[in-house]
Amino acid sequence: MRRSSTDESTYRRSPSPESKEPGFARGGPFRRCSSLYGRAGAGDAEDAGGGFFGLHTNPGPKAAQARYTTPKGNKYVVFYLDLSFIFLLELKRCSMARGCLQGVKYLMFAFNLLFWLGGCGVLGVGIWLAATQGNFATLSSSFPSLSAANLLIVTGTFVMAIGFVGCIGALKENKCLLLTFFVLLLLVFLLEVTIAVLFFAYSDKIDSYAQQDLKKGLHLYGTQGNVGLTNAWSIIQTDFRCCGVSNYTDWFEVYNATRVPDSCCLEFSDSCGLHEPGTWWKSPCYETVKAWLQENLLAVGIFGLCTALVQILGLTFAMTMYCQVVKADTYCA
Repeated sequence: MRRSSTDESTYRRSPSPESKEPGFARGGPFRRCSSLYGRAGAGDAEDAGGGFFGLHTNPGPKAAQARYTTPKGNKYVVFYLDLSFIFLLELKRCSMARGCLQGVKYLMFAFNLLFWLGGCGVLGVGIWLAATQGNFATLSSSFPSLSAANLLIVTGTFVMAIGFVGCIGALKENKCLLLTFFVLLLLVFLLEVTIAVLFFAYSDKIDSYAQQDLKKGLHLYGTQGNVGLTNAWSIIQTDFRCCGVSNYTDWFEVYNATRVPDSCCLEFSDSCGLHEPGTWWKSPCYETVKAWLQENLLAVGIFGLCTALVQILGLTFAMTMYCQVVKADTYCA
């Protein structure tokens, strides 16, 4: 009995060996079955779209569902793994940035603590000089306030202020204080460099002006209200064994007589400055002090170099910590 076309099932007969269908000779159905078996598994071979030994079926609902949901699930898993990996990388980066920040923080705090203590010491010496020696080392008549005590007090106060700002900025990790510390220290460094360059560029003019100003200051020697200038000239002439600015005759214009202070005498005694010039020091004080500075130029240069290196180190710490704080706030907020 012939089966109608409406009752025809989805199963079709496999071609016979005598069939001239090229796919059978090449193992087409078997190859298609094996490829489908490899993708969907042995248990779902029939649902995947092909049966064994030439029995082909239409894909079932399970195969269709697996065909579309499995790749999507794999994508979700890969996506979640990527997110986890990125999260771990960011966490590691944050921990490294925080560790670097802590190291720079303690280094900068120690540096600024030493900086602040140094300012305290300079301020203490300046106050001691102001209390015991008056306006010690005030040699200039044009700048009477430019004394050693006043210079030390101003320098010590400024250093203490800068060190305090740096310490608080390092402890609090405050960007504003760190940037303020950097700017103040940079201004001081640039000011020192500018003064050094101008000093070496105009050294001849500075020498001439300094000698004229010191000679004017000699007229204030021993007068009321100029104890600091009097003490400074007495100490310089005694320690350096010199007399006057450019010559001992500079004192003749001060006293309007052939006389020098007692500190110019080879052997100190009361009113020894009224004796003959053979009992006085003949070396000019300006040239003597200048020669002493040139002999100790290496020590002066080392001191200046150390000061510059300390300031550069402070600038480096401040900017490094500022950048680390900004980076930590950016990545780990």
